[in-house]
Amino acid sequence: MRPLDEKETTVVFDKLYKFVGNNLQKIVMENPSYEGPDPNPGRYCFRLQKNRVYYVSESLVKRATNIKREKLVSMGTQIGKFTKSDKFHLTIQGLNLLAANARHKVWLKPTSEMSFLYGNSVLKGGVGRITENIQVNDGVVVYSMADVPLGFGVAAKSTQDCRKMDPNGIVVHHHADIGEYLRMEDEL
Repeated sequence: MRPLDEKETTVVFDKLYKFVGNNLQKIVMENPSYEGPDPNPGRYCFRLQKNRVYYVSESLVKRATNIKREKLVSMGTQIGKFTKSDKFHLTIQGLNLLAANARHKVWLKPTSEMSFLYGNSVLKGGVGRITENIQVNDGVVVYSMADVPLGFGVAAKSTQDCRKMDPNGIVVHHHADIGEYLRMEDEL
């Protein structure tokens, strides 16, 4: 497990910024970690292991140095992975981190939750609420009406366009949802 280099850090931060905006500073600098025997809170950092990016506390990184790199399977919270073409994709395991710091949110009606959890995009007819000032291609976290994070995606339309569109029009393009834990359990 190694720290991200400058190019990898830029790619990861650009993707996270799309979803959390200025809250990225809170994730990187201000989020205290109370793990380990040290009474002073530490910080979280990003580490790379086998093309997967993890959000992990510094105290856990120090303790993991006792484990051989080949034997280390996972550590912390996986937030995404790099593809063979060096593109970064956020994975569903990072949903809690995104949901806690999300800038744009969409709440689904109970009738359309299952459709989203099966991997379909969010239609206008299934939207219960939507935050203001969403622009096209902004990162969006999708919630149930009970404020349970279900997944995330990218806005297909702005908030203003959503009000005027047909009920069968796509509002959010699907990227990941909690149903992936069942559909793709071998890959996660």
